[in-house]
Amino acid sequence: MADVKVPELAESISQAEVSEWLVKTGDAVEQGQQIAAIETDKIVLEVYASASGTVGELQKKVGDDVASGELLATITEGAVAAAAAASAEPPAASAKDASAGGGGGESVAIKVPELAESISEASLEKWLKQAGDPVATDEVIATIETDKVALEIPSPVTGVLAEQAVAVGDSVVSGQLIAKVAPGSAPAAAAAKQPAVQETAAPASAAAAPASFPAARKMASELGVDLGTIAGSGKGGRATKSDGAAAAAGAVAEPAGSAAGERNERRVKMTKLRMAIANRLLESQRSAAILTTFNEADMSALISMRKRYKEQFQEKHGIKLGIMSFFVKAVCAALREYTIVNAAIDGNDIVYHDYCDVGIAVGSERGLVVPILRNAESMGMAAIEAAIADFGARAQSGKLELEELSGGTFTITNGGVFGSLVSTPIINPPQSAILGVHATKERPVAIDGEVVIRPMNYLALSYDHQIIDGREAVQFLVAVKQGLEDPSRLLLEI
Repeated sequence: MADVKVPELAESISQAEVSEWLVKTGDAVEQGQQIAAIETDKIVLEVYASASGTVGELQKKVGDDVASGELLATITEGAVAAAAAASAEPPAASAKDASAGGGGGESVAIKVPELAESISEASLEKWLKQAGDPVATDEVIATIETDKVALEIPSPVTGVLAEQAVAVGDSVVSGQLIAKVAPGSAPAAAAAKQPAVQETAAPASAAAAPASFPAARKMASELGVDLGTIAGSGKGGRATKSDGAAAAAGAVAEPAGSAAGERNERRVKMTKLRMAIANRLLESQRSAAILTTFNEADMSALISMRKRYKEQFQEKHGIKLGIMSFFVKAVCAALREYTIVNAAIDGNDIVYHDYCDVGIAVGSERGLVVPILRNAESMGMAAIEAAIADFGARAQSGKLELEELSGGTFTITNGGVFGSLVSTPIINPPQSAILGVHATKERPVAIDGEVVIRPMNYLALSYDHQIIDGREAVQFLVAVKQGLEDPSRLLLEI
C-alpha cells in the first residue's frame, strides 16, 4: 500500500485546496501519473501517483482544504496487470450494439436549454463526448457559449451518444436538437473506451504528440492552445496546467531548442465572451461622455479594524473578513446620498434606482465577468464577503448563472489584486459610473504639518458626464473616501 500525500508547501502559502481529481477509486494508475491538482493562493500544484497500482479511497474531495504532508489517497500496488487485462476485452461492434446490450430503447433527444431573452446569440463551444462514447446520467457532454456565460449540457440518461446534430462553432437557439443518446448501461462501449494500462509500442502519431499532463491537455482543448508550442515545465519536460494557462494568456514559453528572434504567430478565434466584452467596451466609449476623477484614501483605520476583528469575524460567520466588503458598504452609503451616480439614461429619461445592485468585476480564464450583489445596501458584511468569494470561485469554473450577470446599477473593479496602482476604468453600460480600486501601498503623506508613512489607496471614479456633473462625482468619491478612512461612519450611517 502506497500513500499519496500533499507535497511540501512553501511557508508563504496561506491556503491550499484540492481543485481537481483526475482519477477515481478503482482506477488503475502508473507511477508518476498525475492524479490530482492542488490550488494555492498563488499556483496550481500537480500531484502524482507514488506507485503503480489501483487507486483506493480518496481522502479529500474537490474544494477541501489541505496542508503539507496530508494524506490524499492510497494506492494498492500490483493491481495494474489485472486492470489492463480487464480493459483488453473485445470492444463492441458499434454504439448501436452497445446500447442494445445495455437494455436498448428509443434514443433520447438532447436540446438547447431555454436561453434568456437578453441572450443575443449562442454557439456550440465544444463537445466533451463523441458519437459512440458511453455517457452517464447528468454527465456533461457539451458546452454552449453565449455572449455572457458558458452553459453545460448534461445527458438526461445513461447510455451511448448516438448522434451529434451540431458542429463546434455552429449557432444554436433555444430548444434546438444537438444530440441523441441511446439509453442503456453500454458496458461494451465503456470497455472499448477504457485505455489499456499495459505498456505497448505507441503508434507514430502518438509518439509525435507533445508530452503533457491530462490537466494541461484538458485546458489546451478548452482554450484552443497548441501544446506543441509550449516548453513544458513539469516532470520529464511535460506541459503542465500552468504552462497551458500561461500560453492561453499569451505568455507562451519559448519552445525548447528554438532560436532567439524567431517570429512565430498563432491565430486563435475569439470566444463569444471576449467578443461581447469588446463590443460592450466600444459601446460604452461611443455612447457615454466618460470622465474620470481621482482621490486617495488612508486605509489605516480600516486595516486596523480588520486586523482587530478578523479572527472573531471568521469564527462567527465562517468566512474571512476581506477588504471588498468595506468598499461595497462605503459605495452603497455614498450612492444613497448621491442618487444620480446610481441612475441611468433611458432615451430622454433619467431612471433613478432606489436600490443598490452593485456589480463586482471578476477576472477569469474566459474573460471579465461582472456578477451582481442584489440590494447590496441591505446586506451585512458577512453576506457580502460570502457572495464575493462564491462569485470568484464560480467565475473560474464557469458556473455563474445568467441572471447573476444581468442588471446592476453600479460597478466596482479591483485592479489592485493584480498590482495596479492607478487606472481609468470604463463604464459598464447602461450604468453611469464605475469605481476603480487599486493596490494599497505605504506612501509618505503630510498630516498636521508632518510627513508620515500611511497605507494609501488611489480611488478612480469614471462617470458619464451626460447626467453626472463634476460636483456630484467629486462629492460621491469624497463620501466613499470618508467611509473607508473612518469605517465607524458606515455603522452609524453618517
